[in-house]
Amino acid sequence: MNESHPQDRPIVFVVVSPNFVDDWEKLHYALNVLSQQDQSMRIATEPTERNVIISGMGESHLEIICDRLLCEFKISIDVGKPKVIYRETIRKHSEAEAKYIRQVGGRGQYAHIKLGLEPGQPESGYQFIDKSPENAVPRQFVESIDSAIQEAMKTGVLAGNEIVDVRAVLCDGSYHVEDSNEMAFKIAACMAFQEAARKANPVILEPLMSMDVFTTEDYAGSIMGDLGSRRGRIERMDSRGDSVVIHAVVPLKELLGYASHLRAITQGRGWSSMQFASYEPLSNGESGADEVGVTANKPKSPKPKSGCAAAKPDELSE
Repeated sequence: MNESHPQDRPIVFVVVSPNFVDDWEKLHYALNVLSQQDQSMRIATEPTERNVIISGMGESHLEIICDRLLCEFKISIDVGKPKVIYRETIRKHSEAEAKYIRQVGGRGQYAHIKLGLEPGQPESGYQFIDKSPENAVPRQFVESIDSAIQEAMKTGVLAGNEIVDVRAVLCDGSYHVEDSNEMAFKIAACMAFQEAARKANPVILEPLMSMDVFTTEDYAGSIMGDLGSRRGRIERMDSRGDSVVIHAVVPLKELLGYASHLRAITQGRGWSSMQFASYEPLSNGESGADEVGVTANKPKSPKPKSGCAAAKPDELSE
């Protein structure tokens, strides 16, 4: 059984780019240094567009990273608006069977698997279990199946978001002594996973933050009303002399830019702290996109002759 557990999953990201072309290599060096110091940040580059995607554990976390790039490394950067990272998961058991059969010149390709998916507990991560009959699928191809499923999970089936908390079970399969290879099994696994995930009642997950808002009693009512309009759940309110602390759980999407908004509605007499609470399914009417309509992990178009893109409908017959 292969198993992976989530650790510090980033929940928000920004796109940054150097204001001067000559700073591109300098930016990469600085981000490499910062990522070694901070294991919770993630970096993805877009070299053709001269952009870097920095992911972190909150809006303030990203602000600190960008401030360090400017102050410590003297790199002038353009910083985009922070965007929320959504996830996907499944809500019921499902099964799918896939065959990849293809003839290339005088050599064929063959792979066949039966795959089951089961929803895991929140934060349980990914699990892969081989329950196929002995000798149904050679060991090296089982490893290829596992690898392909993990790769397919990165782009999901609903809106391009990573799928999390899933248990994948290889139930059965078959191979051909001459025509089977690792790539054929990777393609078949990708096909089976996507079909099974679509049948498993998938849902988009959004990050929720546990937050404390500190203010005076005069502003408590307006703050709770404001948090309610942001889909927040007020848990309780504690009094501390002339001040109050409002405890709430609020979707991260609704809190981007909240610090400055709070100062404005309290005339500077309010401040807040927050930390990640959990992922929960999006409520009805929510789309799973940030304020500009872009999901965090929008999938790139598949390259020709790679992965599932290599399989044409007429080549997937039994």
